[in-house]
Amino acid sequence: MSNTERCKGMEDKLVEYLDGRAKPAARRAVEEHLTDCPSCRAQAEEFRTLWSALDDLPVISPSPAFDASLRVRIAAEPARRGFWGWLPSPRLAFAVTALVAMSVWMASMPGVTTDQTAMNLASAESEFGMIRDLPVLENYDVVSKFDVLSELPASTTGIAAKEATTETR
Repeated sequence: MSNTERCKGMEDKLVEYLDGRAKPAARRAVEEHLTDCPSCRAQAEEFRTLWSALDDLPVISPSPAFDASLRVRIAAEPARRGFWGWLPSPRLAFAVTALVAMSVWMASMPGVTTDQTAMNLASAESEFGMIRDLPVLENYDVVSKFDVLSELPASTTGIAAKEATTETR
């Protein structure tokens, strides 16, 4: 890693180091870099000088009458007039107007009538009924196309089966 790349990485760590917020490992890395790099060492000294100058400035606090004078200035502002005066901002007034216009537009669009809804519901119920009866229909289809049954006489099959069951008893 070149020296300029190391210096760019140190700029972020330098502020934490000077504030005393750096972790011990980062503190050691910055101290090692400062011993090797005169430009970063000079920058650290400039930061220390600037911060000591800022620490010497007195803390400015507002005067005791500041709060009262601010309230007087707010009360002196003209009240909003007109229909939109109750809204906190013109942007909100525009948003409310756009919302109302969009609602009216959406309500005026042609929708699905109740007759169409009833027809769609009836067709859905009939399709569901057919799906519900699907196993029965499949069994009927298999039995009706079973070729062996079509070769047997219908009346003889039923009688022979009854006789066979009564003889076994």
